[in-house]
Amino acid sequence: MARLSSVIVALALGLSNANVFFEDRFDSGMDNWVKSDWKSGDMGTWTHGPGEWFGNEDLAKGIITTDDLKHHAISAKMSSTASTTGDKPLVVQFTVKHEKKDYSFCGGGYIKLLPKLDQAKFGGDDEYAIMFGPDLCGYDVSRIHLIFNHKGENLLKTEDIKLDYDDKNEFTHLYTLVLNPDGTYKVLLDNKEKASGSLSEDWDFPSKEIEDPAESKPADWVDTKKIPDPEEVKPEGYDDIPKEIPDPEAEKPEDWDDEDDGEWEPPTIDNPEYKGEWKPTMIDNPEYKGEWEHPLIANPDYAPETYAKYESLDYVGFELWTVNAGSVFDNVLVTDDEEYAKKMAAETFDKIVEGEKEAKDAWKKENEPEPEESSGEDEDSEWADGEEGEEEEETHDEL
Repeated sequence: MARLSSVIVALALGLSNANVFFEDRFDSGMDNWVKSDWKSGDMGTWTHGPGEWFGNEDLAKGIITTDDLKHHAISAKMSSTASTTGDKPLVVQFTVKHEKKDYSFCGGGYIKLLPKLDQAKFGGDDEYAIMFGPDLCGYDVSRIHLIFNHKGENLLKTEDIKLDYDDKNEFTHLYTLVLNPDGTYKVLLDNKEKASGSLSEDWDFPSKEIEDPAESKPADWVDTKKIPDPEEVKPEGYDDIPKEIPDPEAEKPEDWDDEDDGEWEPPTIDNPEYKGEWKPTMIDNPEYKGEWEHPLIANPDYAPETYAKYESLDYVGFELWTVNAGSVFDNVLVTDDEEYAKKMAAETFDKIVEGEKEAKDAWKKENEPEPEESSGEDEDSEWADGEEGEEEEETHDEL
């Protein structure tokens, strides 16, 4: 019992040391957020609510995109400045429910972290530090974006973090990013790891070594592995062998008339003696030196300690182009404590998804009428009426 108590105390102390730079569960509205008018006249509206269907209305409330084929942009200033240059990780987490998700859905669901921002004009031209979240469009695009800004260039992950079929449905999903001080990372979906590794290996940051610009392949370098045998000669008469020959078994029909039908020619067949275009035998090239490898030198731009290192991150925002409206964003968190993120997920996400599928089915049943099905009895009745009518017509004709 004493041991259990000590564990609980240790966990409590660990959580108490967590720095929460930003947290919004949207329990009381969206007053912390500023809507952007970046593209005047082409901006969609954000509203606050749980969406059309939900298992737990209070917990499901978030900010919702409400217009199809519109830009949606909204941002909030963090409570305190976050950084990736210290000795603790940066954890970014949020939930999103793409309520209108179907086969034709197309839209992003990613969050941006920015060092500075004119919130009223927040848009796609603003330079961000990190962009993270789902990118979905029909059948072709289904991945988790994780993009880092490095010296003004946005670097995409070299290999997509792909989403499985069940990962991209219309229900609420939890996205978590963990950036560690040692240059490693983790991406989790619904508390399950989707990707992890090293920033310097999985993004096109400057590599440790580069090809020596002062070196090039020598002009006399031989990298042809095989050559034609110079001693082999094409056999005499080889090219005279035809590809096809007259069929020796064919006979002129008895009723063939040369005057009326012209001179009879037998049909042709493949020549069994024909061997195709002559090609000399290929042999090992005695001059072959192997594949030339470009010499490598140390890259003067290699600085892994600077990769995805941002001194000050002061804003979070969603800047999206939505083909389909109805995405509900919720439970936005920026902290330096992974355990705190797990605790928040247990208090929000885990409870939001309880009963969500049943709530959607009930809403659909109530709001989307089932297609009418024709009964066999009706068809039989109509057929019988038709027969009866035909009999009446026949009776009238007889009269």
